Amino acid sequence: MEPRVNFGRWSAVCVDAGIVPSESDYRRVRRAWRGIGRHYHTLAHLDSCLRELDGARELALRPDEVELALWFHDAIYRSWRRDNEARSADLAATLLRAAPVETVERIRQMILATKHDDPDFSGDTALVVDIDLAILGAPRDAYWRFAQAIRREYWWVPRTRYAAGRSKILERILGRGAIYTHDRFHERYESAARANIAAELQSLQGSSAPEQPQQQ
Repeated sequence: MEPRVNFGRWSAVCVDAGIVPSESDYRRVRRAWRGIGRHYHTLAHLDSCLRELDGARELALRPDEVELALWFHDAIYRSWRRDNEARSADLAATLLRAAPVETVERIRQMILATKHDDPDFSGDTALVVDIDLAILGAPRDAYWRFAQAIRREYWWVPRTRYAAGRSKILERILGRGAIYTHDRFHERYESAARANIAAELQSLQGSSAPEQPQQQ
């Protein structure tokens, strides 16, 4: 499949948002996604998000803003920091400063929403969140590659501590009335996501965090 993460795509979404495309800004965003210590939060994740958007673009009120939020949402990522989303939003605000203030602020808020600590989003923000969480509903083998990649990003965390922290996050997601807001994502991913999360939680509680299940 042809990769979505390219200068042509970046240029097109910038033009749609009323911004003059900058190759240097594009390269800066790509470099950010290639930061050290990444195993899941890579350009491949960004590419997957853009593919999800391409299949659901008609759900967006402002598709250019949704796409730009995705380009930036994990641009800054260090597993030992708690402000990655805020720093990614700040980078977006800096590079997109030529856009209208209200556009930049909406993009910032969409990026901040990918912290996933609030389930009550709607509209374009909910779409960005649904896209970011699509991996949870992936086929089981793909989900476990994702879970193992996340564990490698947290290599510095002792196993027991990692299992406790990861379980808390997964239990919070599983405890929601619905993981996905938009019907398209709910119908496609909800059931698989719940099964995957339950399987990973079982693995974590068995102190095999996260190993391939015998039967995410």
